[in-house]
Parts: sequence; C-alpha cells; structure tokens
Amino acid sequence: MTDDGAPDRERVLLAAVVFAVLFAQVLLYPGIPELVAALGATSSLDAGVWFLGAEFAAFVAFASLWGAASDAAGRRVPFVQAGAVGGAVGYLALALLAVRGDVGFGTAVAIRALQGAATIGAFSLATTMLMDLPGGHGRNMGAAGIAIGLGTALGAPIGGELTAVGPTVPLYAAAAALLLAGAVATLATDRASDGGGTDRTRPREAISVLRDVPALFVPYAFGFIDRLSAGFFALVGTFYFQTAFGLDAAETGLVLALFFAPFALLQYPFGRLSDRIGRTIPVGGGSLLYGVAVIAVGLAPTIDLARLLMVVVGVVGAFMAPATMALVTDVAPDSRRGTAMGGFNIFGSLGFLAGIVAGGLLADEYGYLEAFLAVGAMEIAIAVVAVPALLRIERPAGIASVGDPR
Repeated sequence: MTDDGAPDRERVLLAAVVFAVLFAQVLLYPGIPELVAALGATSSLDAGVWFLGAEFAAFVAFASLWGAASDAAGRRVPFVQAGAVGGAVGYLALALLAVRGDVGFGTAVAIRALQGAATIGAFSLATTMLMDLPGGHGRNMGAAGIAIGLGTALGAPIGGELTAVGPTVPLYAAAAALLLAGAVATLATDRASDGGGTDRTRPREAISVLRDVPALFVPYAFGFIDRLSAGFFALVGTFYFQTAFGLDAAETGLVLALFFAPFALLQYPFGRLSDRIGRTIPVGGGSLLYGVAVIAVGLAPTIDLARLLMVVVGVVGAFMAPATMALVTDVAPDSRRGTAMGGFNIFGSLGFLAGIVAGGLLADEYGYLEAFLAVGAMEIAIAVVAVPALLRIERPAGIASVGDPR
C-alpha cells in the first residue's frame, strides 16, 4: 500500500460498485410476479423464467467480451462506467415499457438481455480492478465478497418494500444505484496497464483448464449445483412463498433476506474454518445438509417454519460456499488460478441460469413441492457421489489438514 493509503480507498470505492450492481439486481426479485405482469406477461411463472433467464444468459455471453475489450484498451474505468450507465438505461427502459403498457413482453425480455449485457461489464470489471490492486488477492477478493453479500442481503427486503409502493419502483431504484456506481468508478485509479489481473476467461478456456486439471471438475460441479439452487430460490422461491403462504412482495423480500443475510455475514468466518478443518466437511457435508434444508423448505407447513428453514439454508450455504471457491485455488496451478476461477464463475452463472429455467419448468409442470424435491435431491446426490473425489483431492495434497492457510 502506498503512503497515502490509496489502495485502501480504491478498495472501498470498487467494493461500492460491486455492491451497487448486486443490490440493483436483487431489488427486483421479491416483486417479479408483479413486475412481469406490469410488463405485459400473461403467465407469471413462465414469464419470470424468461425475465430472469435473459439477464443471466447475457451475463454468460458478455462477461468475457468486456474483459477482452478492457485488456485490449489497457483501461478499465471507462468500461465500468459504460456498463453501469448502460445497465441504468436498461432498467429505466423497462420502467418506461411498463408505464406504456402496450409494447409487449417479448420487447421487455430483449431489453432485459441488453441490460444484463451492460451490467455484467460493470460487475466483472470492478471485480477485476480489485484484482489489479496491490495488497493481496485475499484482501481484495474479501472486499468483493463482502460487497456481494451485503448487496444481496439488503436488496431483497428493500426491493420488497419498494414493490409495495409500485411494481416499477425497484427499476428506478436499480437505475439510480447503477448511475451512482458509474460516478463512484470515476474516483478509482485505472491500473490495467500495470499488468494486473484479468477477468475474461472464456468457456473454451474453462474447458481447457478443466481438461488439464481434472480435479477442478469437483468444485466446478459443486459450484454449478449450488448456484442452480440460488437461481431456483430467486424465481421459484419467490412465487412459492407468495402462492403457498399468501405473502406480498414486502414480506417475500424479508423471507429471502433470511437466507441472504447469514449467507453474506458468515462466509468469511466459515472460509477461515475451512482452512483449519479442510474442504471435505464444508463442501461435501455442507451440500448434503443444504439439499435436506431445501427440501424441508418445500415441505414446511407454516410460514414461521419456512422462515426458520430459510435461515438454516443461508447458514449452511455460507458454510460450503467459501470452501468450494477455496478448493479451486487449492487444486489449480499458480499459473492458471485466474483462468480456473474464471471457469468456476462461468459454471456458476450457468448453474444460476439452469436453476431459473429448470426450476420454473418443474414448478409449472409438476408443482412446487416436486421442484423443491428435485433441486434438493441434486444437492444430496452430488454430495454423496463426490465425497470420494474430495477425499482423493485433499489427502495427497494435505489441503488444510494441518491448518494450511491456503
């Protein structure tokens, strides 16, 4: 760190950008049924699949393009600003469509995809700028993790309250958050030309590193399934709580926050715990408990029990998530850790998209309980199947077996 403390200041600024993007994204989740109806949808669950899926499909398609463009230009700040402003324009365009009410839901989905394509630029490159900072990847990625956690934890309850005012109000709030993020980014120093990190791993590169380091298949598979369940709760969970228990958007936001808050706050201490006890118990055991908890939410007969179980889901998710990411670092060669983590994020984004699409289709075709059973069963199955592989990975390398802080 320089004498004037610039990296610490920039760390806070860039974490604020990451926070704003996640906060804006989650603001919409509690009010998805009302929002898609305002945008002209006739079947709310199917429409929710398209609306949320369009954004994440754009995330997967455009993240590496933003990274490649910033690397080629040797600058990141203008691209963060462009992504933030473009995302804000997308949110505002959706709000205007809802006000007009005569454009059609297909147009709204197309604009949603464009908004996602822009937003991922601000998110991924702000994260990359954190990687560019001196001071250690642990500290820098810790700042990103806290920002992500706080953004999701606060976005759900605030979004629910805003939806109670009007279904399009979260769209205006999301646009304001991204415009503020773009302004904050101007205060950060551009260090791309210093030879900093990159965040432009392409799907082809992810497959390549997976072929060269087969052990990465284990955290990639867990990351995919874990994010699938997160996408499932973002869409199907919202509809389920409102349909089964008669909750409004504000109440739904508070229920979602019961998951997001412990998930955000406990990741750091649980990540340190995995350094002491190893990855097998948090990753394998955590996934087993997570699957059981997901099924229990679907079986809960009362909203009070469902609320309690959402807290359990959040705690268990925080127990396994940092250990899964740490496992990527444990098994990847030093020279390919960036690509390996990029591949993990790609598989995670694909998992979130799959959770939205598959979860919505299952709930629509068979019912909510069956959808919860299917998602929970996938978590349990991967835990059972992959534990031997986890043990093979951990024992020869001695990962975290004697307090290894890696």
